[in-house]
Amino acid sequence: MALHPDFLRLPITHRGLHSPGVPENSMAAFRAAIDAGYGIECDIQATADGQAVVFHDYDLSRLADDAGFVADLHLSRLQEFRLLGSDEQIPTLRQLLEEVAGRVPLLIEIKDQDGRLGPNIGTLQDKVARELQGYQGPVAVMSFNPYTVGAFHEAAPEITAGLTTCGYLPEEWPMLDDEMCDHLAQIADFDSVGAEFISHDHDDLGNPAVLALAAREVPVLCWTIRSPEAEARARRIAQNITFEDYFPEKP
Repeated sequence: MALHPDFLRLPITHRGLHSPGVPENSMAAFRAAIDAGYGIECDIQATADGQAVVFHDYDLSRLADDAGFVADLHLSRLQEFRLLGSDEQIPTLRQLLEEVAGRVPLLIEIKDQDGRLGPNIGTLQDKVARELQGYQGPVAVMSFNPYTVGAFHEAAPEITAGLTTCGYLPEEWPMLDDEMCDHLAQIADFDSVGAEFISHDHDDLGNPAVLALAAREVPVLCWTIRSPEAEARARRIAQNITFEDYFPEKP
């Protein structure tokens, strides 16, 4: 399934259009993105009772001032927390889908579940596939973990899937050995997992593997842009951006 053209037309907010008082990956940030006419990127984690929630980190310390881990807590407990001192709860994927309702493109990143980008992926991608059944509107799913992308593609071949990618510097990925870092940096699994696009680190867009995919007319998105100057540099290669901390122009 080809990437919907709106993913190449509208800049994509990184974890929603968040700002002071409007936490990342909150319903307030997603509503702000919709109101501004931007796309939305978000992160999905699994709860202890198998629910898909919109949250980036594995633990709650940064965003909810708690030492607990998302994967250890049931949804009912997680929704007792408030994000960054606001009134905002941790949303479920279902709540997000009902709110967006196809009005802007929605880019969903399924977080790796064991930190090693290997085959121990659990069932989160299957839960996301079920939640997306019948969703009307531009939507795409991605992950750093190629196994997750492949499993999602098998579960929902009608939904566009892609790889989140970067240069995989070994010092930034201590859970991976050098061979794995090199393999992932080459985006070697792109074809075998059924990927249709990449979203790549904007600091590594000169990666030969990225340039080779771009030469094949594979859509290249990038993350995370924080200024007009960085956007101009990224767009020499990338067809669209994921952004925060400024307001890029819309076509």
